[in-house]
Amino acid sequence: MKLSIISLGCSKNSVDSENLIGLLESSGVEIVSDVGEADVALVNTCGFIQPAVEESVNAILDLELFKEQGKLKKIGVVGCLVNRYGDELKKELPSVDVWARAEEWGLVLRSLGLIPSGKPERGMLSETRPWSRYLKVGEGCDTFCSYCTIPSIRGRARSIGIPQLSAMASDLAEKGAREICLVGQDLTIYGRDLYGEPRLGELLSVLDKELPRDVWIRLLYLHPSRIDERFIDFVAGHDRILSYLDIPVQHIDPEILKRMNRPSDEDHIRRIFSYARKTDPLFALRTTIMVGFPGETESQFSKVLDFLEQAMIDRVGAFIFSPEEGTPAAALEGRISSEIGEARYRRLMELQSEISRERQELFVGKKLAVLIDEIDEEDGTAWGRSYREAPEVDGLVAVSGGTSLVEGQFVEVRITDAAEHDLFAEIAGE
Repeated sequence: MKLSIISLGCSKNSVDSENLIGLLESSGVEIVSDVGEADVALVNTCGFIQPAVEESVNAILDLELFKEQGKLKKIGVVGCLVNRYGDELKKELPSVDVWARAEEWGLVLRSLGLIPSGKPERGMLSETRPWSRYLKVGEGCDTFCSYCTIPSIRGRARSIGIPQLSAMASDLAEKGAREICLVGQDLTIYGRDLYGEPRLGELLSVLDKELPRDVWIRLLYLHPSRIDERFIDFVAGHDRILSYLDIPVQHIDPEILKRMNRPSDEDHIRRIFSYARKTDPLFALRTTIMVGFPGETESQFSKVLDFLEQAMIDRVGAFIFSPEEGTPAAALEGRISSEIGEARYRRLMELQSEISRERQELFVGKKLAVLIDEIDEEDGTAWGRSYREAPEVDGLVAVSGGTSLVEGQFVEVRITDAAEHDLFAEIAGE
């Protein structure tokens, strides 16, 4: 059997898809990247927000058409969209052969008449770079932000034990990983369900000790309320744990944060970002901001702009509030018009582009270690990332004269120029 997997949504979904691939391969299935070559195609869906729902549904409809044309024998739908809208979807899409909620991979195998043999290993999606891998530390979330569907889709937080994660990380390193990105809905609550208190620091200490010295550890998705000066010092004091923190604050105004069902300590948020800057002026900081939340006034939005200017954050992902079905925020009064929401989004991104450019220019003339992701043979440019750029979401470093380099290699470069998102460099010493 030849099978193709379309993996949509976040990096955590990608990890799920790769775990499923490993199970399928252990059952004798040949994984192909081209749906046109497959007997069976599966979509690992995302159901987080409506645009993601629409993308998932469109992918399913495309597969239905392939099946109608006789190009596929079976199609399957798995993952978050099934968790969120499974009963409705089954009525609307009767031609789908396989239905499974997120992580119900045994059901997928049984629906396809497969039995795994031996101990399955994690597979790889065709787009996966073997030198840069994600390690999912758990599933679900206990934060219950008023706008978020994740707890209803994925359930309460469930951590994977430290010994298992250490073994997984070591296995990824043995298979060529030079960057391991820790992901979860919120890394800061890692281990609380297993050990009675968060154990992210202990997990990081174990990984720092067990992994080879030339492997980066990158942290993604940290709730600001559980970040303090001690944790920032811990990260800054460990070379392999990159000085890069992705801390989604969503907003800065206490009243809006309260309506979001998030801790409303504005002083704490400002303090931790300021402390990171004082600890290391070149610390890479990323955050996420939501604009147009119900009831947001112009003065409350202006506080967000003030915060960005004060904190001088390197990267910001922003989005306009979306009233997701079934969330408390969808029923809140004071809905902001789409025109105002879009105008605020543009103003925020215009300001952030100036801040990003200013932060980028700090690195001109400096040396950085860069992990090479891709080489353009035509113009000789190698594209890679330093500690400041997470895969898929941040900019890149363009290294001139890079044809002598290889993908997955670390190289020391000297930064020669800077743009809003990307840096430009030459190989150090040349």
